[in-house]
Amino acid sequence: MQPDLSTVQDWLAQIPDPEIPAISLVDLGIVRDVGYEDDTLVVTVTPTYSGCPATAIIALDIETELLKRGADKVKVRQQMSPAWTTDWISDEGREKLRAYGIAPPQQGAATCAGMLSAQNAACPQCGSDNTEVISQRGSTPCKAQFRCRDCLEPFDYFKAI
Repeated sequence: MQPDLSTVQDWLAQIPDPEIPAISLVDLGIVRDVGYEDDTLVVTVTPTYSGCPATAIIALDIETELLKRGADKVKVRQQMSPAWTTDWISDEGREKLRAYGIAPPQQGAATCAGMLSAQNAACPQCGSDNTEVISQRGSTPCKAQFRCRDCLEPFDYFKAI
């Protein structure tokens, strides 16, 4: 017997993003749809960007986890349009990023190609808005490197795209 879709959603919410394990694929907002096509469980995902190096790992993690938990057949489908946006990150996911030491993007701050706006990111360590961009590129392509001028700690900022 195939698992119900609510159970599958709960399972997906436990799969961590391979690049930022503090946040689940569901909280990241890349899981677009879950449903059955005949006897196959189909999970539709939108990568954070088309060249994301973690896309294959994400698909493998989803398939492995769902088969392990009792799904008979699993297919992971990519949907590229509409493109993923950081506005899809859940509120809980934003808080998890902050607790992990990554400044989350501000809701509604998505910009073309992830270029940083004049707005500073709040420091996830001390909460100060007195921060500066060190580099447009961080530890992964979807992040930028910032430094807090108050506590002097460097931190990643998840670019709003």
